[in-house]
Amino acid sequence: MSITGLPFDDIRDLVKRMPGPDAAAVRAKREREALLTKPAGALGRLEEISEWLAAWQGRAPAVRRPLVAVFAGNHGVTKQGISPFPAEVTQQMVSNFAAGGAAINQICAAYDLGLKVFDLALEMPTGDISEEAAMDERTCAATMAFGMEVLAGEPDLLCIGEMGIGNTTVAAAVFAGLFGGTGADWVGPGAGHDAAGVAHKAAIVEKALALNEGHLGDPLEVLRRLGGREIAAMAGAILAARMRQVPVIVDGFVTTAAAAVLHAMDRRALDHCLFGHVSAEPGHIRALEEMAKIPLLALGMRLGEGTGAALAAGIVKAAAECHTGMATFEQAAVSNRS
Repeated sequence: MSITGLPFDDIRDLVKRMPGPDAAAVRAKREREALLTKPAGALGRLEEISEWLAAWQGRAPAVRRPLVAVFAGNHGVTKQGISPFPAEVTQQMVSNFAAGGAAINQICAAYDLGLKVFDLALEMPTGDISEEAAMDERTCAATMAFGMEVLAGEPDLLCIGEMGIGNTTVAAAVFAGLFGGTGADWVGPGAGHDAAGVAHKAAIVEKALALNEGHLGDPLEVLRRLGGREIAAMAGAILAARMRQVPVIVDGFVTTAAAAVLHAMDRRALDHCLFGHVSAEPGHIRALEEMAKIPLLALGMRLGEGTGAALAAGIVKAAAECHTGMATFEQAAVSNRS
């Protein structure tokens, strides 16, 4: 990404130039759908998913190169005691991913999904959002550009996930900055806080919002002041996928915060995205409702790591196979409706 003028100018320009869905691919998909050996609409939302794939892949729906991308970042606000786990766990979990020992590794193996983990300068936590901006504009824009590189391998379905101790607090602050409300409206137990811990998180978010009062009218300013490197990188990845016409599955609470930044910039910005699940983190359903998005799964999960998105990818793969592999009435010599 070339830097012209202010660092965020190029991001804004990309959002203005986002391509739309492929109408010809949608027409072809619908024509074939009408010929398949089933009653019209019998596969319910699977038919919607296969049409969504066709619209954003620009061809008959197929998932051949799925990728789960997990972005890991550390946060200065952890020094405020907003997580029951120390910041060192972020790096330890990145090592666990590399060793194949995390939940996301098992789900990717079960559904034959590729997995890449991106370490976002874990040795340099972002600024403590209760005391200063998380990032300056150049750092935030450069991190978004780094996230865009996830498309270099040319996946045809991208699942987005994250890892970062303290990032549910940061995500709650981003949601409050974008959609309004208090810290208490958005925070939850995260990695396992009790009621007192949740109240403390809410107070820290309130402090961050007060510190940045008057500067939260621009979604990119919300991102750089209240977000984190993994949130910036995920936003960049989602935007790059749109430009390359690659459909995206968004994971949970923190990943949705990254998506919400783009939604706040342009309400069409997430049309190429499917929300894989609704997290047990209470603010997630509120965020999805704010954006009028319907999650695919509701399994009571709140792990992150892209696990909900990866599980949803299994359903997306099945939807594509049902459409492309099912016989037509003519091929199967099955009588159609008269």
